[in-house]
Amino acid sequence: MSIQNPEIPKPSQEGRNPVVLVLGGAVLFAVLLFLLFGQSLFGSSESIEHQAGLLASEPGSELLPVSGGPLQVGDRPYEFALQDIQGNTQSLSAFIGQPIIINFWATWCGPCRIEMPELQAVFEEHQDEGLVILALDQDESAGEAQEYFAELGLTFTPLLDDDSDTARNYGLQGTLPSSVFINPDGEITVIHRGVMTRGQIDLFLAETIPA
Repeated sequence: MSIQNPEIPKPSQEGRNPVVLVLGGAVLFAVLLFLLFGQSLFGSSESIEHQAGLLASEPGSELLPVSGGPLQVGDRPYEFALQDIQGNTQSLSAFIGQPIIINFWATWCGPCRIEMPELQAVFEEHQDEGLVILALDQDESAGEAQEYFAELGLTFTPLLDDDSDTARNYGLQGTLPSSVFINPDGEITVIHRGVMTRGQIDLFLAETIPA
């Protein structure tokens, strides 16, 4: 009589738990990612803090508020991004770190025409100190602003405040001219409604440009 060895059943593929297979694949994939990109994805907290410090030290890197209540002296100004007469977009935050005058005006505004030569004179005098004048023309075309600046020989920066949105956000719509002075720390030093004399501008700049 021959003795036959009993067959040992082979493990069935259908008996494997699919959940275990999926979890195992996910673990292998995570290990592979860590080996390949571990340093860049999971850098030390020290390096992250260092990068954040570098960004915060760059001029204009701090975000400005976009809106809020009525602005007062000591507040940070509201951000805006407007086109100049060449079609380039200029944002206020890009100039933080320099003394700034934001001037709200229009070509049809008689008092603005009286004030503009005074602004040009202080711009030429303080340009070496980094003074920036952003002249926001109220709801007019680039051609109108360009012709006006050429006529008066103005060399600071005209911007187009379409629909007077920025003037409205600053609470200065319909009051032309109006001016906001901002020091290099990004704080408002003066808010003036109405035409300014040269003496007033000099006084306001003394509070805005560091001695």
